[in-house]
Amino acid sequence: MMPLMLAGIGEENIIRKVGGKPEVKKHLENLGFVVGGTVKIISETNGNLIVSVKEARVAISKEMAAKIMV
Repeated sequence: MMPLMLAGIGEENIIRKVGGKPEVKKHLENLGFVVGGTVKIISETNGNLIVSVKEARVAISKEMAAKIMV
């Protein structure tokens, strides 16, 4: 298991755990980051990521990406 920010660009990964405070976890779940779901990094700029999750593209900060374990 590793943080999403360490995954390779273009790799499809399965979300294993979503960490953080309850409000952060709820926000990430609302964006589609749920355990068992898939996520793929589209691109990375200054540590911030654009990812594909639930057939949508979402931009997340490196701090948020550190809370998502794949």
